[in-house]
Amino acid sequence: MKKIFLLTLAAFATAAFLGYRYKTPEPEILSPNCYLSCYNSDVREQFRQEAATRSFAALHETPKYYRLENPTGQSVIFKAADGSQAMGYEIRSKAKTNKWVFVIQEWWGLNDYIKRESEVLSRELGNVNVLALDLYDGKVAATPDSAMKLVQAVKTERLENIIKGALVYAGSESKIYTIGWCFGGMWSLQTTLLAGKQAAGCVMYYGRPETNLEKLKTLNCDIIGFFGNKDQSPSPQMVSKFESDLQTAGKKITAYKYEAGHGFANPSNPSFNKEATEDAHVKAIAFLKDHMK
Repeated sequence: MKKIFLLTLAAFATAAFLGYRYKTPEPEILSPNCYLSCYNSDVREQFRQEAATRSFAALHETPKYYRLENPTGQSVIFKAADGSQAMGYEIRSKAKTNKWVFVIQEWWGLNDYIKRESEVLSRELGNVNVLALDLYDGKVAATPDSAMKLVQAVKTERLENIIKGALVYAGSESKIYTIGWCFGGMWSLQTTLLAGKQAAGCVMYYGRPETNLEKLKTLNCDIIGFFGNKDQSPSPQMVSKFESDLQTAGKKITAYKYEAGHGFANPSNPSFNKEATEDAHVKAIAFLKDHMK
């Protein structure tokens, strides 16, 4: 009888322990601020981890529908570094030039808004070839949930292969300028790093900074960055650390910080800040023109 009682008591204790265990919430993924101090790893993988969180998705409100009217560019296909097919939206200069602007999409994908930005760059910069890279291989998101799935699905190796293929497509004598927003802001910098000595100018809109000093030391061009003081990805602290790291690496960045939130430069974003966007655009065009002389 005593043995049965002890077995019953043990069963209840086990059930109580398991019940507590499964009711305990899983720990959250590290916050963006913690990435600066908690561990040191590839920022591209850090971004993929963060992009899986609801807090990050909450920074991206569902964009307003936008359709580009009368586009002047065209879809192009080129070979990625691994031999597979890659795509982009290209606007060729009427005159022959070795200047190329690589436009890097937001986490939504290569949508009509990014194509419109490519059109604006082509028109205002003049004698340049503009290539907007399709980093999702034809997929485009319209909601934060779908964008979260796309950015999680794409692998860093695939992104690098597309970018390296684009560099070959542009040619070994080309000068590469990059511009991107959010996910594209991070990959604007990463594209500049991959371009090596061909890199001639980098424009970052609220993209995750590179934290590896050894990688930053390989930069071959100046950077101009636009960030929001109300943003948390990257946070103001992350931006300040980025500026300090670049100074340590002996590289130049000109950073502008606005009283705005994440995605402030996208007019289809409910958080759009017209004044900050116009100021940043004027400065970005001036930066690119100056570095194209």
